[in-house]
Amino acid sequence: MDVAYVEDKFAELLLHVSSRLQGDRAGGATKLNKVLFFVEFTHLRRHHRVVSGCQFLKLPHGPAPHQLLPVRRRLVDSGAAELIEEDFLGRPQHRLVPKRAADLTWFTAEEMQTIEDVLDQLEGMTGTQVSELSHQEPGWRLTEIGETIPFSTAFLDFPQAATPTSERLSKSVAERYGFVTAG
Repeated sequence: MDVAYVEDKFAELLLHVSSRLQGDRAGGATKLNKVLFFVEFTHLRRHHRVVSGCQFLKLPHGPAPHQLLPVRRRLVDSGAAELIEEDFLGRPQHRLVPKRAADLTWFTAEEMQTIEDVLDQLEGMTGTQVSELSHQEPGWRLTEIGETIPFSTAFLDFPQAATPTSERLSKSVAERYGFVTAG
């Protein structure tokens, strides 16, 4: 399992994901943090290696990249991005706005596929919803606030998230096979 951290690659990942979240009204810092988390852990599950190797801390509202602040500061100081504050439903939302395109040559085709898959799958979700989804991850549940979430937890089983559709289908199958009575 390859988990080496490459700061320049993380910076380009940060720029690319931030750019993709520009059209997402809920694409502020909370959602950005969770997208980055899901990119790293999803890619690790799929290919047994991380994308940038950025480590994630367990914070009260979900995982956050440990290396985010210094890399974000570097991007802002160099003019590659700016940090803006917007009003989102009466609350401040901090958004990283890229001033240049990310250098995608850092990423393999597999990595780009994972990045795009995660962005597509989280599209339309608010920061709160993505945060709640991250709280279902084994790494989140097994660590304490302030601790680093071990990459090895990506391989632990976790229950499928229950949705209204999955609950309806489960009930229908249970009724069909006589496990419960319709009603």
